[in-house]
Amino acid sequence: TLRTNYMPSDSLRDRSRWSYALLHLGTIQTGLSGVGGVGLNLNLNRVSDDNYWSDFGRATTSLTQRLLTNDASLSWARGNFSAGIRTLKWQTLQDVTAPIVPPYDRLPQITARYARYELPGGFDASLDGDYTQFSADRRLTNQPNAKRSFALGQISRPWIAPGWFITPKVQLHATRYEFDAPLGNGATTADSTVPTFSLDTGLIFERDASFWGKALRQTLEPRAFYVNTPYRNQSLLPNYDSALNDFNFATVFTENAFGGNDRISDSNLLTLGLTTRFLEPTTGAQLAQFGVAQRLRFKDQNVTLPGGTPATDRLSDFLVGAQLNWDPRWTFDTTVQYNPDTRRSERSSVGGRWNPGNYRVISAAYRFQRNSSPVATDGSEQIDIGWQWPLSALWGDKGQDLGAGQGQGAGRWYSVGRLNYSLHDRKLVDGVVGFEYDAGCWLGRIVLDRTQTGTSTTANQKVSFQLEFVGFTRLGVGTNPLSVLKENIPRYQYLREQTTTPSRFSQYD
Repeated sequence: TLRTNYMPSDSLRDRSRWSYALLHLGTIQTGLSGVGGVGLNLNLNRVSDDNYWSDFGRATTSLTQRLLTNDASLSWARGNFSAGIRTLKWQTLQDVTAPIVPPYDRLPQITARYARYELPGGFDASLDGDYTQFSADRRLTNQPNAKRSFALGQISRPWIAPGWFITPKVQLHATRYEFDAPLGNGATTADSTVPTFSLDTGLIFERDASFWGKALRQTLEPRAFYVNTPYRNQSLLPNYDSALNDFNFATVFTENAFGGNDRISDSNLLTLGLTTRFLEPTTGAQLAQFGVAQRLRFKDQNVTLPGGTPATDRLSDFLVGAQLNWDPRWTFDTTVQYNPDTRRSERSSVGGRWNPGNYRVISAAYRFQRNSSPVATDGSEQIDIGWQWPLSALWGDKGQDLGAGQGQGAGRWYSVGRLNYSLHDRKLVDGVVGFEYDAGCWLGRIVLDRTQTGTSTTANQKVSFQLEFVGFTRLGVGTNPLSVLKENIPRYQYLREQTTTPSRFSQYD
């Protein structure tokens, strides 16, 4: 898909304004029997000037309005081997009141992976390689650009049986840098090699249970994950793509405290967790899940990001989570990060969704994050509400059940919206409110979009219109309202969405 905008002789900025956004996902058939298809992905975004993001909010497909991606990649896989090449260049829209350091361009990034499972003796093994040339303005990043080569080899031997599992794993991380300017110690190259051992083990107990007259199957799943990585001094190495992992259920059972390839944390810690699930006995559908997890650190973690401090706490925060899907129409989830030292939560989120049918959904969420330190101001407390609902249902017209992507019959109005309100700042941070009309052969949309502009107290507000001739084309004024609704309304459904059943020959090889 290609979307372009052009405004000649804009009186506000005394210049012509333009933007384009190209998104393409496809496969190139090489015609070579040993090669097959090559995946081609394009995500190209560019605008005319630095003020475009504040004057025309959400005018591009980029997730961050001031960082526009120009990303092109080729990918290929065959059997146990896969490879890819990527070029990523950013356009950074600067604001003199809130400048940001641009991320690194990757020109290029070449990756390869070879993995074998169920080798003789029951072993699994893999080898990953990554070569990236990082480029940015050194005056802003305060460190040299570099060519980085990274390799990760790992071998594991999983034992899996009904009721238990145990998986020991050994990893070796190797990194080499070639800098375009010397480091503080005068070096223009650097190397790092870090081994890691981990042991993942758990038990699975099951029993038949009954709650509120409903027959269920309940599991009890204790899990222990141990990781040991020796300390290797990485304090002089620049950081190009590493960041501290978020502390949640997805990362608490992983070997490295950092994402990316520039930092490998030294670790001697044990993670303990306990999960219980309630399953429907015949289908295995999960109706509820409750879990807890905590890390025990046996020694300080001394590897940090630039400017960071070592991790010295022996007990991590306590994670508590729950998910409920007792009724297909209702979904509820919550996560709490509890600090046992201060005896209060550091982060928490509670969310729920009611989805009684097509084009009927109401969602609400509460999110809280405490300041990271007594002098910090990075905390937040927000309420998020979203909805899509047929207005005709409010006066008793339930419409027709034509299925997803077909609307509910001609002559009906729909209301859509999402409001994100900050309790801490006592103001609306972002908001989207709109109406859609289904006339049968054509659809109409009007959307009011309010977006906070950076850290300032001002907001960008705009109204967009769209007229869609079903099965033919869409005409509009302003930002594409259909994209705004899809990106912001949880579980939003198109009033018309063509669904086709692929031919059984379309995937023939």
